[in-house]
Amino acid sequence: MKIVCISASFIPSNTANSIQVVKATQALVELGHQVVLLVPGEGLVDSEEIQAHYGLQQDLDIRWIKENLAFRRYDFALKSFQIAKNLEPDLVYTWVLQAAVMAVWGGIPTILELHDRIMGRFGPWLFRKFWKSKTPLRVLTNTNALREALIREFELVSPETKILVAPNGVDLACYRDMPNPVKARERLGLPSGFTAGYTGHFYSGRGMGLMFELARALPEVNFLWVGGEAPDVTLWESRLRAEGFKNITLTGFVPNQDVPLYQAASDVLLMPYGRHIAGSGGGDSAEIASPMKMFEYMAAGRAIISSDLPVIHEVLDKNMAIFCNPEDLDAWQTALMSLKEDSQRREKLGKFSQDAVKSFTWYNRAQRAISGFVN
Repeated sequence: MKIVCISASFIPSNTANSIQVVKATQALVELGHQVVLLVPGEGLVDSEEIQAHYGLQQDLDIRWIKENLAFRRYDFALKSFQIAKNLEPDLVYTWVLQAAVMAVWGGIPTILELHDRIMGRFGPWLFRKFWKSKTPLRVLTNTNALREALIREFELVSPETKILVAPNGVDLACYRDMPNPVKARERLGLPSGFTAGYTGHFYSGRGMGLMFELARALPEVNFLWVGGEAPDVTLWESRLRAEGFKNITLTGFVPNQDVPLYQAASDVLLMPYGRHIAGSGGGDSAEIASPMKMFEYMAAGRAIISSDLPVIHEVLDKNMAIFCNPEDLDAWQTALMSLKEDSQRREKLGKFSQDAVKSFTWYNRAQRAISGFVN
């Protein structure tokens, strides 16, 4: 098929939604479809930079659209729909509700991918217009919790095939032939010894304070924090220096293609989400989140300690992770030390995760997403 993807994410950027959009789009290309991705911006980026930034195996046809920010997302949605219509696609695949509504009104079969509840003054009205369209359509959510929330809030009728769950995924090719933790640390020049790792942003609700207190309580454990926006990294570096911490290493931003090696350098990987999780665009995703790092951690084959949030159990179980109350520092400390002393358990948890993640590839996800739309 000819597919036009429309996303309001800025590319390239370091946000999780930017990475998710690129990975999901690449998977559609890998399925053999002709795909164009429309995003806002000036487009002064070459393809090699995009591939390196996102760890892509091939080039993507990305087209940037200048938008008038005074009209917020509506200007971008209208311009992207007009370009999409001129391309005469078989399918529009979009993360932008406004573009989805225009596409179905234009008679183009459309998939709308949602990672959050419908927000804004006109959002609910637009979503109802989209859902009631006679044009073939689908809503794709990344968790069952979000799917059920949408069905409940909008009283959706007969949603079985119109609203599907497709959790986020992972590119398993990036995790082939990973070294053991000792060798990975040597390659990266990291401190030797038992290491608990975290990769991702430092936004509110990501558990940075909890990991800080864990590091204070467990000076014999090395902590590796990979990622974070520059201002957040600088802030934490200053705090660590002021308080004399020696067992936390901050890397700052790491290109997506290099993240697997840093995850491999950890003996244990941490997902210390709070009861409230802020994203790059704000909001609270704790009840509906599908963290990409979860699938990456699984692919890395390392033991996982995770906050005990209901939505996480849609993917992880006790065979793959240890779950702790996000407010209970003692529980985290006990879990981490138990894994430090038990290498066999670490290996067993990692192996279960690695086996389970094989079904959570971006390729498999793309197949499910467009099932029933393929000519």
